[in-house]
Amino acid sequence: MTVEAPLDPLAAHLSAAGPAARRLRRVLALLAGGWQPLAELIRRPAAPRRSVEELLALLGPDLESQGDRHRIHPARAAAYRTAFELDEIPAPADPLAEAVSQHTATLSTIRTDIAGNPPPLPALDHVPATAESVLRRALWLERTYDLAGARVLCLGDHDLTSLALAAVRPDLEITVVDLDERLLAHIDATARERGHRIRCLHADLRFGFPPPAIGWADLVFTDPPYTPEGMGLFATRAVESLRDPATGRIHLAYGFSERSPALGWKVQQELLRLGLVLEALLPDFDRYVGAQAVGSASSLYVCRPTAKAKKTVAGTGIYTHGPQSIESTATDRTGPVRELAARDGLEVVLRQPGWAAPVTARGAVVLDTTADPGPWALRHLLAISADRVLLLVDNNHPDITSERGQRGLADLVASKYKLRFLRSNPDPKSAVIVADRISETTEPQRIQRALLDRAHGKPGNIWREALTRTGLTKNEARARITGLVPHLDLSARLIDLPRHQLAELLTALGAEVLTDR
Repeated sequence: MTVEAPLDPLAAHLSAAGPAARRLRRVLALLAGGWQPLAELIRRPAAPRRSVEELLALLGPDLESQGDRHRIHPARAAAYRTAFELDEIPAPADPLAEAVSQHTATLSTIRTDIAGNPPPLPALDHVPATAESVLRRALWLERTYDLAGARVLCLGDHDLTSLALAAVRPDLEITVVDLDERLLAHIDATARERGHRIRCLHADLRFGFPPPAIGWADLVFTDPPYTPEGMGLFATRAVESLRDPATGRIHLAYGFSERSPALGWKVQQELLRLGLVLEALLPDFDRYVGAQAVGSASSLYVCRPTAKAKKTVAGTGIYTHGPQSIESTATDRTGPVRELAARDGLEVVLRQPGWAAPVTARGAVVLDTTADPGPWALRHLLAISADRVLLLVDNNHPDITSERGQRGLADLVASKYKLRFLRSNPDPKSAVIVADRISETTEPQRIQRALLDRAHGKPGNIWREALTRTGLTKNEARARITGLVPHLDLSARLIDLPRHQLAELLTALGAEVLTDR
């Protein structure tokens, strides 16, 4: 290409980029075409933010900017198009572009679903994918595999891939496992309304995996935290979830900056270490609203496990932000809480966060849960049976910052614990949730208490046993339970139910007992 002297620095910059200059030329083509927000200059060419910012700086006086919008001055645009052959850049290869454009109604539905989604949580590395990307995932799975009779697991689903897949294949059986209670409520409500076969289960993958999801799936889709630790954790859980590892496939969305290939190498090394073989890699498959450091894009990794695939999980720091990030350091801050617990002469037991197994203890159990992104408090109160439980939490924990939040948590465990909330204690950044075990329960609370005391059991079985003791046969008890909560999967453990389903179950139990009386 031939350039005029004022464009020499830019030409040298593109030449130094080698074949990777194609992305930068696409940025220039957008700028030559008119005003563009910085986010679009990053997302559409999938160029890292720093690379785009360097390119903008090289344009000098030829660049016009209005806030976050930029363009090449119209009087100079033609010169750039000619010098850098911007009109001759082919569109990126996208075999699904036509298919996406043909699903206008589905795309509109996906946009509506995303608009109704709860706000992303930075502490969980939530960066929303675009509606087009979510539809592309569903179409790719539908066109690549025989999905008749297949089961798909969405391991974390803040992008609502499950709803898009169900829209493309309404007959598909899908399970969503996620940590975010708000998200599970949104997916469950939408699926019920449309008659989709989507089951929602709650889990923090670091502390365990719901038994109904183990050995269940044929295909797994996940967009994990982009750290080697995060990718490794989600990949091991994905292997654990496969019904037949010899035929199953694991799909991971992952992106790294072209400026930092060592980060991508570390993640790929982790996948290999876990015994996964990379069957396919589709570059720049997804686009995001955010994640500008990696060009607001990720690639799709299609993996299959070998016979050596590992299912081991270690460590809790998997995110890039917040108290659960890989850089965070743990210190024991429970001293004042243990002193508080011991004032009544109770024996004090200090435990680490987690609810993989039930905990029964005399005296008081103390846990430092200041890294809790929101759902841990309820799970620990379900898992632990003690005279008193004290949870050290962040002072901005969603269950304590308002009367509504406090009442919501207290009502869920009311048949097991009476709660007190000590704000700004033992320091301005912390708070303590004190749960004192209730010794006597009212009649409406009797079955509720039985369920909460056996949170690692199946609520359907526990409820049925309670009903048979009143004289009902097992079949009569099953029919009665199904009639009261037809939408709930009571074969899952109580502790794996999403919070909104637990509330629905406890409400049905209370209403049933009151009606009987």
